[in-house]
Amino acid sequence: MVTGNLFHCRKNSWPPEEYISRTTLHLLDFDSAAPPEQAWRRRLNSHANILKEFSVTFMEAIKMVRLGIRLWSYIREEASQGRKAPIDPFTRERCKPSASQGVPLGGMGSGSISRGFRGEFRHWQIIPGICEASPIMANQFSIFISREGGNKNYASVLAPGQHEGLGKSGDQGISSWGWNLSGQHSTYHALFPRAWTIYDGEPDPELKVSCRQISPFIPHNYRDSSLPAAVFVYTLVNTGKERAKVSLLFTWANSIGRISHLSGDHVNEPFIDEDGVSGVLLHHKTAKGNPPVTFAIAACETQNVSVTVLPCFGLSEGSCITAKDMWGTMVQDGQFDRENFNSGPSMPSSPGETPCAAVSASAWVEPHGKCTVAFALAWSSPKVKFSKGSSYHRRYTKYYGTSERAAQNLVHDALTNYKRWEEEIEKWQSPILKDDRLPEWYKFTLFNELYFLVAGGTVWIDSPVPVSDTRNDHQPAEVEKTNVKVTAAKVNGRHGGVVEQTETYDTTSSYGFEDDDQAIISRYSCNESVVPQNKKNSSHSANPYIFLDAQNDTDDVGRFLYLEGVEYIMWCTYDVHFYASFALLELFPKIELNIQRDFAKAVLSEDGRKVKFLAEGNWGIRKVRGAVPHDLGTHDPWHEMNAYNIHDTSKWKDLNPKFVLQVYRDFAATGDMSFGADVWPAVCAAIDYMEQFDRDGDGLIENDGFPDQTYDAWTVHGISAYCGCLWLAALQAAAAMALQLGDKAFAEKCKSKFVKAKSVFEEKLWNGSYFNYDSGSSSNSRSIQADQLAGQWYTASSGLPSLFDDFKIKSSLQKIYDFNVMKVRGGRMGAVNGMHPNGKVDESCMQSREIWSGVTYGVAATMILAGMEDQGFAAAEGIFIAGWSEEGYGYWFQTPEGWTTDGHFRSLIYMRPLSIWGMQFAISMPKAILEAPKINIMDRINISPLSARSSHNETGVRMIATKTKCFGNSVFHCSC
Repeated sequence: MVTGNLFHCRKNSWPPEEYISRTTLHLLDFDSAAPPEQAWRRRLNSHANILKEFSVTFMEAIKMVRLGIRLWSYIREEASQGRKAPIDPFTRERCKPSASQGVPLGGMGSGSISRGFRGEFRHWQIIPGICEASPIMANQFSIFISREGGNKNYASVLAPGQHEGLGKSGDQGISSWGWNLSGQHSTYHALFPRAWTIYDGEPDPELKVSCRQISPFIPHNYRDSSLPAAVFVYTLVNTGKERAKVSLLFTWANSIGRISHLSGDHVNEPFIDEDGVSGVLLHHKTAKGNPPVTFAIAACETQNVSVTVLPCFGLSEGSCITAKDMWGTMVQDGQFDRENFNSGPSMPSSPGETPCAAVSASAWVEPHGKCTVAFALAWSSPKVKFSKGSSYHRRYTKYYGTSERAAQNLVHDALTNYKRWEEEIEKWQSPILKDDRLPEWYKFTLFNELYFLVAGGTVWIDSPVPVSDTRNDHQPAEVEKTNVKVTAAKVNGRHGGVVEQTETYDTTSSYGFEDDDQAIISRYSCNESVVPQNKKNSSHSANPYIFLDAQNDTDDVGRFLYLEGVEYIMWCTYDVHFYASFALLELFPKIELNIQRDFAKAVLSEDGRKVKFLAEGNWGIRKVRGAVPHDLGTHDPWHEMNAYNIHDTSKWKDLNPKFVLQVYRDFAATGDMSFGADVWPAVCAAIDYMEQFDRDGDGLIENDGFPDQTYDAWTVHGISAYCGCLWLAALQAAAAMALQLGDKAFAEKCKSKFVKAKSVFEEKLWNGSYFNYDSGSSSNSRSIQADQLAGQWYTASSGLPSLFDDFKIKSSLQKIYDFNVMKVRGGRMGAVNGMHPNGKVDESCMQSREIWSGVTYGVAATMILAGMEDQGFAAAEGIFIAGWSEEGYGYWFQTPEGWTTDGHFRSLIYMRPLSIWGMQFAISMPKAILEAPKINIMDRINISPLSARSSHNETGVRMIATKTKCFGNSVFHCSC
């Protein structure tokens, strides 16, 4: 817990008056038009540097040459089937990444569009797993100003004009527009999910303009947070002596990124809605059989604001109305013909055309007067379709249906509800923003890192039931028609015993389970071993995925997926979710619990289809029963897990402990007993599965001499600090959860293992000041790993007793701070993953020499929990300085997995940096954890010979769920 005003390091406070004059701030100080004091800021004329990507060293390239050849072959094979490989380091973005990002638009899971700080709309992710980074430059806001007397007229796009492709002489397209804004007196202010752009006398010196961007990202609001909509509220302040007519223009291309607008058959249609909402629908017919998309752009007409539209214009000379014609009309009249509302749908566009639409809102602003004009953007793509799997309805369709007209209703509700959204957002953010204990940089970085939950390729579906069976036509026939054998544990209802049942189903159906089979996994008993056996016949494929039904309507929040990163296209990558999940637990706990339920069922499933693992070229099965999957898949999530195929992740040593730790943390934080009962069988299975890796019977797992954990290029030998610490923490968490659920025998079993393993861990790895990287004899075995106390992080976050005594914890963390943090550019870059005890960076592989932003946040959280707040915030501040500050590398709103000590990035827009919410979790622990009695669980369990033979004292988890009613909500209280 953070107490007092502890942080006296560089505060990096960016007071708005350093960017905007105090006079302008005062003029805009109404209706939320002025940006908040705590915001990330950038001037619009700031140069967006091209970012520098990492490169491997010669020796690293030599080591990975075989992997590279196999990966290249795999990528080509996937491409031949019309699919994109989940990891493709050989294909770079068409648009070079630059330091130009800003707050993305919309809620979660319905496709996303990002908006750069200079105003460009970019990074289109409407189709799952596909990110089109290039901006569509026709999508702009523009302003036209005329004053009484006619001698002061201004017309300008509200974005700086230094963009590639502009300025073509005689062009009928957007080069003919007025790109007159220098950006010198205009500033961008970001505090996700809102952003403010202030035009302080640009382009009219006597007009102050604020554009406020609002998206419905509202914690604990599972309805509005799913809506694909955003509002842009313009506040106009006339400081001149003449009345001014101001017309604002919103233009939009019928496109979902790159050249999609050129495919043809797109239709634009004007509309007038109730409450003064008017605009244009842009119906986009996507290519390659993807579901269609409809955009809606609109403005709200009021007593003082008049709205007109131009339903269709083009960017080429052959268009009926060109972009140049449209601009000329606005310069001359400041509006369009109102008869345009009656024009009806346009003719479908021809291939090669770019159909665009425009909405204008005009108002008179009196001298020293003020005016507000609101625009909105919405998009509706009700079906989400995966390339090899089924189609689902997106979450927002629960409230808006699946009609193409949903976009019209969305944009209407956005314009009529945005003030309520803002009230809820401010209520959520205000306590943190007003907390004087916290550094300023931390406050806005904390909120802005949440951009990933919108821009990280999220998918949120309404129901687990597919819309229809829409298997990809390119899928091989042998896969389409393969029968699968489902092996799952069933509970004998009469005697409570466990039997193994194998049934065969056809994969051409979406699900191979009858209603009675939906409960198979939830009734799984821990008595059954899940350690895989050596089977001669492993050619069978396994079960399609089963969804767990929600407990009741209030818990039915659909199903949620988010990518590991826009370059690593795997859904809900679990070893990384371990770091990122604090954000979901804190803000959308029902989503977090559902993700854990998904993985709980996955633990108990098996997919016997053969997969080639590219690191060594060996073969194995896709999903081993008892092993936590690496991810929920890529092309057919939930049904075809483990898209990652570099290594065989069934042999990874961190996934199962991470599952147990996340489940227990979530269980402790929410006090949700039904959740605990649902996932308990999988917790038992996950623990039991790991026994195979304790090869000498000392209770501690060993690594196998390859990168068998989230650091998948960093080899580990024998006992490792990272995986061993996670294992110790998992045993303690499983014991605590077992007590809470009334399974004392399993608690005894876990304690027995914990006591043995802990002494071995300390004996083999503790060197007097920190825990060695591993127990091997390699050149980096004594390296200082920044992440060595990941298990302790979760232990402390869950309110459990520390794994080690305070001296060892604080000594290790101080060593990490002194070496991994402070010996790299004076602490201004974060914590390098590996550091030799002589103070030199561990360069045994590319990952050991990298600084991982998410890991640094996790280390900082561990420091805070250990009472080392100063060191924790100083370490995390390095990530801010390198990634978010003006002197940094330009990684704002695209925080990468990591960077090298010279600032070269790897994998932009990555999940793990959400772990900054682990710091906030440490600062303000949940009430359920804080109020739990501080009793050492491990001392309360009596070891008996039973623990060595039995893992369960009940016949099924449903009986445990009944027993737990006597426990209440305390994680530690046990009186039965």
